[in-house]
Amino acid sequence: MASAPEGKKKCCGKLGLKPLTGHNILYYYAPLQGVLSYTALSVNVMNPSLILRVFPKRDITNVLLINTLVGSGLYLYSRPHLQGVSNKKRILFSSFGAVSFSLGSVLVWAILRSIVPQNVALCTACGVGSGLALVKIGCAYTQHIDSLVKQ
Repeated sequence: MASAPEGKKKCCGKLGLKPLTGHNILYYYAPLQGVLSYTALSVNVMNPSLILRVFPKRDITNVLLINTLVGSGLYLYSRPHLQGVSNKKRILFSSFGAVSFSLGSVLVWAILRSIVPQNVALCTACGVGSGLALVKIGCAYTQHIDSLVKQ
C-alpha cells in the first residue's frame, strides 16, 4: 500500500500536475494560471460583450492583465537562460518580457478584432486560437534560448 504522499504523486502525475511545493506554486502553477488569464484576456479583447455577460458589474480587464503579467513574468524569471544573471537584472528582464508579450498580444488582438467580421463565435475562436498560438511560440522560443545555455 502506498503512503499518502506517494499516492498524491501518482495522482498528480496522472493528471500532469506537479506536487504543491513553494517552487512549483511560483514557477509552475502561477504561470499556468497566467495562461488561463491570458486566454480570458484574449476573449475579453476580441469579444468584450461575452465577458460583460459573465461579469456585468465589473470590468476585469486589469485583473486578467495583472495575472497574465505575474504568470509570464514568473515563467521567464525561472528560465535557465536567466539563472546566471543578478536578481535585479532577472526581475528587469522577466518584467520586460512579460509586459512586451502581454501588451504586444493585446495589440495583435485589437488589430485582429478590426479585421475579423463581427461574429461572436468567430471573434472568440480567433482570440483563443491566436492566444494559444502565441503562448506556444513564446514557450518554444524560451526553450530554444534555454538550450543555448551551457550548464
